[in-house]
Amino acid sequence: MTLANKTIVVTGCCSGIGADFAKLARSQGARVIGIDRNDPTLSLDGFVKADLGDTASIDAAIAQLPERIDALANIAGVPGTAPTDVVARVNYLGLRHLTLGALARMPAGAAIVNISSILGAQWPERLELHRELAATASFAEGAHWLRDHPVEQATCYQYFKEALIVWTLTQSQKIFLERGVRMNCVAPGPVFTPILGDFVTMLGAERVQADAHRMKRPAFSDEVAPVVAFLCDDASRWVSGINLPVDGGLASTYI
Repeated sequence: MTLANKTIVVTGCCSGIGADFAKLARSQGARVIGIDRNDPTLSLDGFVKADLGDTASIDAAIAQLPERIDALANIAGVPGTAPTDVVARVNYLGLRHLTLGALARMPAGAAIVNISSILGAQWPERLELHRELAATASFAEGAHWLRDHPVEQATCYQYFKEALIVWTLTQSQKIFLERGVRMNCVAPGPVFTPILGDFVTMLGAERVQADAHRMKRPAFSDEVAPVVAFLCDDASRWVSGINLPVDGGLASTYI
């Protein structure tokens, strides 16, 4: 497996999974362009500072990207301790806006990888709602839909990870058939990243303690990064429209 000579755009490149994936991709010979709201703290081949919750900022970022993008790794995200509107804009609406805007620069054989979460596993329970949101045509239309269908703060992170999974699954085949570009999700369990403490706060001590016996430990971000790399690589050229758990077997314990 190699990413040599590919141009890869990585959001959330300054920390956690995004930083480890950017390092891995560059070590394999890829040209990595990072997008983040913070200044870069690692070596990159290009960097664009952007607020992924704002369409004007996203559009300005897209205009600065290379003419050819071989892979887009949507890794940026905020925890559920952020206001619901921010979670919606960054983790879903902005991700979708960036992806659709970047597609014009992606040739056949390119790949999109979205970071979902094990916390999005209950998407079938709200499938029709998520399908309605997925069918909205733009950031603004999606935001309007959400004003009419408010999401509770306590579960907003889970809700928008569910929505991301459904959007990926419902849109991936259309994109693959029309453009030859694959789109998949990677669903990590708990990961040692700077926002792990926010997830403990978000879920509550009781839920965290209940889950503790189900796993050996949280993942290290460099254990998730190679899975993102695989889905960006030509070795996965016939993998499209999946949500791949990377959780040390945690999801299997709920069956």
